[in-house]
Amino acid sequence: MALRFLGTTSDDGDCPTLYEIDGTDEILVQGDRETDPQHLVQLRDVKPSETFVRVPRSLLTRYAPRSAAPELQPFASISHLFREFRHTAFRLETRRGYASDRQAPLWPKWLAGEDVAAEPANAWRQNVRAQVENGKRFERVRLVDEPLTQGQQFLLARAPSNVDAGEDIRHLPRSEAQALRLPDHDFWLFDSKIMARFAFDEDDTTLGVYVTEDPAEVLAACQARDAAWHHAVPTAEFAKRVASTV
Repeated sequence: MALRFLGTTSDDGDCPTLYEIDGTDEILVQGDRETDPQHLVQLRDVKPSETFVRVPRSLLTRYAPRSAAPELQPFASISHLFREFRHTAFRLETRRGYASDRQAPLWPKWLAGEDVAAEPANAWRQNVRAQVENGKRFERVRLVDEPLTQGQQFLLARAPSNVDAGEDIRHLPRSEAQALRLPDHDFWLFDSKIMARFAFDEDDTTLGVYVTEDPAEVLAACQARDAAWHHAVPTAEFAKRVASTV
C-alpha cells in the first residue's frame, strides 16, 4: 500500500515525519528509535515485532488527522465546489503526466506540431471567467521535471487558454518542491477549508477524490500551498525560460 506524506516538524529533512497508509485508518510514524533502558522496561505488552520511536507533541498536534479517513468518491461529487467557493480555489499538480490529457482530442494535434494555445471556450473556462469576474481566484502550481516530461510540455503548451480565462498558473521544479518537503499528491483546496485529494492508478487515471475538512489535513494543504506559491514561477515567465533552453 502507498504511503502519503502528511507533514514534518523537522527543518533538516530527516525526521520526525507522519505518513498515512492509503486504504487504511493507520498512520506511520518516522522518528528516532527509543533506546533509553529505563523507558523500555516500563513499556507494556510488547510484542517481538514492535519498535518504539520518539516524536514531538507538536508534530501530532499539527499533522495527525483528527477524524476517520474519508472515503473515495467520484471527482464529479465536488463539481459544485468550483462554483460555490467564496474566495480561492487552489490546485497542486504533482504528477509527471495525466491520462486525461493523453486521451484529449488536442493531444494528437499537439504531437503533430499544431498550436494548442488558443482553445475555444468550454464549460471549465467559462466558469473560471465567471468566478474571477466576481472577485474569486483560481490558482495552480504545477511541479515540473528537468527536462519537462511530455505531459508537462503539453500542459505548458495549452496553458495560455486557461490563463486567459483567469487562472493564475505557476510552475515549480520538482527538486525545489522536494527541498520544501511539499506533498507528492494532487489536491484542490477551497477557501482554505475543504481539501479534495486525488487518487490515481499506475496509468495516471483519476480514480476519484478524498474530501475532508479535517483541521490537520487542511492545515498541511494550506502550508503546502503557501510554500509552493511563494517559490513558483508564473506561466509566461516559465515558458520563456523553457524556450531559451531549447
